Amino acid sequence: MKNFEYFEPTTLAEASRLFAQEHAQLLAGGTDLVIGMKAYTETPQSVISLQQIPDLDGITTDTDNGITIGAMTKVREVELSEDVQEHHTALAEGASEIGSIQIRNLATIGGNIAHASPAADTVAGLLVADAQVSIASAEGERTVPINELFTGPGQTVLKSGEIITQFHLPSPASGSHYIKHKIREVMDLAFIGVASAVNLQNGVIKDARIGLAAVAPTPIRATEAENLLKGKIPTPELLQQAGEAAAAAASPISDLRCSAEHRKEMVDVLTRRTLRYALDRATR
Repeated sequence: MKNFEYFEPTTLAEASRLFAQEHAQLLAGGTDLVIGMKAYTETPQSVISLQQIPDLDGITTDTDNGITIGAMTKVREVELSEDVQEHHTALAEGASEIGSIQIRNLATIGGNIAHASPAADTVAGLLVADAQVSIASAEGERTVPINELFTGPGQTVLKSGEIITQFHLPSPASGSHYIKHKIREVMDLAFIGVASAVNLQNGVIKDARIGLAAVAPTPIRATEAENLLKGKIPTPELLQQAGEAAAAAASPISDLRCSAEHRKEMVDVLTRRTLRYALDRATR
């Protein structure tokens, strides 16, 4: 690990000014950054900890306005939150898939998203929750929909000095579900991550959202599949059509872990599966 300067700012404005400097990195939970620094894939000249800045963590629920999750909230807290489990089950399930319990007690949801891995386990759940991402800097604040945050692998729309502060989940679903396709049962990267969320009204799908991870340069919503479902009575044939449409939206690559063809095939299979689970939960 190369030598670096370490800062512990107590305000967002101070953190933003430090982060805007060249070769600076933010430290949230450190589960990605520290590993990268030890492997020399990350060589920051300065590291800015967010630990001393107040009001960046915690989960708050408002009956009318939904759930707000601070960016510094530990992934384990997201996983165990009763409100998240009830209203955004797919997100809680995605959080439970990250590393080990020890890692989840260190890792933050903001770090998981800011790292901008297309295979991040919390991203599909945030996509189907229609999450709004709050961003702050010394220049002010702005909000970006989660599906507009990513621009490529490891890349986001964040400008110099901008820091993710919280995620707002405005629209609870009647039922949602997340599936991670992987080799090992625990502590493995996703070949594919699929989340779905549905709202039912009198047996008809009023709204449907499908989030895909690890099958494109960025996490994506399968909007064509969603549109197929809206206003329809769920049937096996309809779910098959949605699965095929979701697979058509994917543009995966082949790598050492999985072929592009297998990923496309499994998007179809897992989309149908997550929709069945989400629909079952919506009718309970």
